[in-house]
Amino acid sequence: MEKADVLSMFPEELEQLALDLGEKKFRGKQIFDGLYHGAEHFSEIKGLPAVFAAKLEEYAEIRSAVTERKLVSQIDGTVKFLFCLQDGEAVQSVFMRYKHGNTVCISTQVGCRMGCSFCASTKAGLRRSLLPSEMLLQVMKAEKETGEKVSNIVLMGMGEPLDNYDNVMKFLRLVNLEKGMNIGMRHISLSTCGLVEKMDRLAEENLQITLSVSLHAPNTEKRKAIMPIANKYSVEELMAACDRYTAKTGRRISYEYALIAGVNDTVADAHEVGRLLAGRLAHLNLIPVNPIKERDFKKSGQDAIKKFVETVENNYHISATVRRKLGSDIDASCGQLRARREEEKQ
Repeated sequence: MEKADVLSMFPEELEQLALDLGEKKFRGKQIFDGLYHGAEHFSEIKGLPAVFAAKLEEYAEIRSAVTERKLVSQIDGTVKFLFCLQDGEAVQSVFMRYKHGNTVCISTQVGCRMGCSFCASTKAGLRRSLLPSEMLLQVMKAEKETGEKVSNIVLMGMGEPLDNYDNVMKFLRLVNLEKGMNIGMRHISLSTCGLVEKMDRLAEENLQITLSVSLHAPNTEKRKAIMPIANKYSVEELMAACDRYTAKTGRRISYEYALIAGVNDTVADAHEVGRLLAGRLAHLNLIPVNPIKERDFKKSGQDAIKKFVETVENNYHISATVRRKLGSDIDASCGQLRARREEEKQ
């Protein structure tokens, strides 16, 4: 029998679990409080009878994540983690310090099946999706390892969040609970390569999160060359879904654009992106691409980046920023720590 994953459960689900195991309803609240105070075993939960804790061990489990690797930047204090999960799989997370608070970038899947050619996460395909508890653990472990409070979360690590839709939605609601981690929806960003039907579902959830859409090319043909998802959804279909999302939620969308030298970074590309986003509630987040071993992609030069920004801002009045590269002295952009771990196992 599969054990109940208590860290993936809402307080009312834990109350029902307590009732199902012959205990009073309030024991569920005790379990919930214990989990969010760092209990890793039922016997550590304050006020829980030893007999009930033993029974819980039989029917339920508190999932764990072990810090396998931890790299700390000497430049800006960014911390990159590789967490080993119970089944031996590993995921990558990044803890970043900003003036507005600490942000943790978490993974939503082990690997990814989207196949974007500039991303290390997708190299070995998708192994499995993460449970809500395994996403929560990345935030909790980052806080525990650094001794600092996390105030912002970005779902931009390994995996496509909307490809793990139900678990991600439950994670968002769990991490938002006032008695839990109490991280506001407005402090959470979710990135997608553009799964149109799931974007429409997300719009209906009407969450106050920031949606980040990985655009990365100004038109369908160029997008197809680096993002297989463009073979299913054209740029026009993607933008129509973005319009529906904005109309439903009233939220501005952040468009992610990895600048790859000679691929998508010309002034002509910038004009095309500008025309695409003009008149939309949009912010353009430009990201000089991280080189990965399997590809010869190179990040754009400073002059190309400057011209790209000036073109979209001056001609199309779109706010654009260039993402600051944190932790530049510690290896491992998204997925690379895990990729190296896989190579070492071979």
